Amino acid sequence: MDAPSQNAELRKDAKTVLAIDLGGSHVKVHLSTGGEKKAMVSGPDMTPDAMVKAVKEMAEGWDYHVIGMGYPGPVSNNMPSLDPHNLGAGWKDYDFATAFGKPVRLVNDALMQAIGSYQGGRMLFIGLGTGLGSALVADHICMPLELAHLPYKKKQTFEDVVGLRGLNARGKSRWRKSVDDVSQRLKAALQPDYIVIGGGNVDKLKDMPDGCRRGDNENAFAGGFRIWLDPALKL
Repeated sequence: MDAPSQNAELRKDAKTVLAIDLGGSHVKVHLSTGGEKKAMVSGPDMTPDAMVKAVKEMAEGWDYHVIGMGYPGPVSNNMPSLDPHNLGAGWKDYDFATAFGKPVRLVNDALMQAIGSYQGGRMLFIGLGTGLGSALVADHICMPLELAHLPYKKKQTFEDVVGLRGLNARGKSRWRKSVDDVSQRLKAALQPDYIVIGGGNVDKLKDMPDGCRRGDNENAFAGGFRIWLDPALKL
């Protein structure tokens, strides 16, 4: 389901949401009312102050009331609890609401894409990117997960074999087999009704593993809208 059709099912009296998808290479923004999507380069030198400045520049002239933001790291009490690996320093405990002057709901980036991908029931989200993102949404209860560093085999973690390191070191054929194996192990452990596989490397999969469907990075924007607009969600 794409963002416009999802938004049609959400609250009609809701305020306009600015969704921010923050990643290690780009920061992207989009409004719940539609229109242009914009992006700027992020990278290892980007601090939170620089990110806020970049977003304000991209959203200049846009009318919005609240912000839904995906953050590439763990979140606690609506603030980052650790600095991200691929950005600059100073993110931990940063107060985005004060910096933007708007109410902000901050969630882990994998959870935001999971929320945008959710179609009811019990869904496991797996994000194939530089690392391995993961989240669970069960009967509209949204739960970030940290499955990347769980042991796999031969002293490797899940992230070692299906993250970017595994793809580069082992080649596409072996990596695809590992994605299939990891998804089935997680399916057996967590018993989801379905699995959504997203992230930047999902396009490198030829066929989807059993019980899985392909996600879309654009669903991150839909997730940013839904964390404000969908009253059924419990964060």
